[in-house]
Parts: sequence; C-alpha cells; structure tokens
Amino acid sequence: MTGFPDSTGIVVEDLDMIFGSYVVQRGVHFRVCPGRIFVIMGGSGCGKSTLLRHMVGLIQPAGGRIRYDGESYWEAGEDRQIVLRRRFGILFQGGALWSSMTLAENVALPLGLYTKLSPREIAEVVSYKLSLVGLRGFEDYLPAEISGGMRKRAGLARAMALDPAILFFDEPSAGLDPLSSHRLDQLLLELRDNLGTTIVVVTHELPSIFTIADDSVFLDAETRTAIAWGPPKVLRDTCEHARVRAFLSRGGTEAG
Repeated sequence: MTGFPDSTGIVVEDLDMIFGSYVVQRGVHFRVCPGRIFVIMGGSGCGKSTLLRHMVGLIQPAGGRIRYDGESYWEAGEDRQIVLRRRFGILFQGGALWSSMTLAENVALPLGLYTKLSPREIAEVVSYKLSLVGLRGFEDYLPAEISGGMRKRAGLARAMALDPAILFFDEPSAGLDPLSSHRLDQLLLELRDNLGTTIVVVTHELPSIFTIADDSVFLDAETRTAIAWGPPKVLRDTCEHARVRAFLSRGGTEAG
C-alpha cells in the first residue's frame, strides 16, 4: 500500500501484529492528523490495546512501520527512540498511580526524573497540571482517598507533566460512571482545543466515540485487519461494512 501524501502526525503503514503463529491484526493502515482526537475502536479481542502498545514503543511490530512526522520509530536508533518517546504522554486503564505517593508526588515524578527544574518550579508545574484536570486542592491526597474518576484525571495530569505533543489513552472511561466519563470526555476536548494536543484513544464506549472523535479506525476481529477509517458518524451512516455500521449504531458494549 502506498504512503500518505502528507506525512505529518502519526502514520501507521501496513502494520502486522503477530505473536508466534497467532495473527492479531495484519496490514493496519491509517493516519492520525496533528491536533485531532483519533479513536481506535472495535469489538472484543480485536487488538485495540495491542495496537496502542505498538504505537508507544512497548511492542515491536512483526511488519510495517509507525512514523512520527515522517520518522520511522522502529527504524530509529535507541537514542532517537528515547527522544521520540519524550513526545508521548500515556494513560493506561488503571491510571498506574503510585499508591504510596500523593497526587502531587505522582505528577512531580517525571519532572524530577527528566527535567532540571528546581523543587519550587516543579511544585508550580504540578499545581498547574492538577488544576487543568480539575484537581486543584487535592495535591496531598493519596490515590486511595479519591474516586475512580479523580484517579483517572490525576493520571492524565501526570501524563501531561512533560507537555507531550501526543497523548495516548487506553480505555479512559473504563469503570467510570456516566457523569465521570462525560467529564473526562470534555477534558479531552479542552486539551485538543486549547493546547492543540494530538490525542489517541482506545475505547468501545459509543457516547465517548461520538463525543470526542475527529477520526477513527475500526479493527475487525473476524478479518484481522482494519476495515474502516474515518469520522465515526460518517462510518455509521455510510460505511460499506455492515459490522462497522452495526457496531456504531447498536453495538459497542464490549470491552476489548
């Protein structure tokens, strides 16, 4: 398959995700435009989270390329991969907060590891990041002392600590009540609109998909490839594949 004329943003080219003899997905091909929210969707077991892990450098693909502004991540040297990863902020399903650290300490951790900021400057950045996600005043709380939705937002604040150009989210609404999920969706929209952040989200939640997604890709578990790419509402109404239309009109209740 030929490449995209515009190589800015994230370009996934003919990506093969294979473990031994087991094919998760083959020939996955799409582009994430800069400054947009892109959703990876599909039914249970189709490989959504696995694709995300390939994109952030945790799993090397069996074939194909993942390019960031034209630069192939897996063809770059190790030092260059580290530089590229510094552009990423990642929030996995559980939030992955350190339970023995306060929210402020969790957000401060990457700043202390990867910057030369003074303790006072770190404290100022931490306060700002927590205020962005609506957690000003909760700096000294432990993760166990706040709700699940607040933990997700605290995890987002830590993911944003180093001002990443790209944010990756794996099922951010998992385990949240509808109101908390809606608040998180609105926060992602604000990050896109106010900061110009590129956001990649794995989700099966239809309300979130239709609220936040500018573009999307549908991973099909039956054919083990991506069978649709585009705005979800357009795919729901006009996609040639019946499984995609069904997923977006009455499906989407499965986690994967």
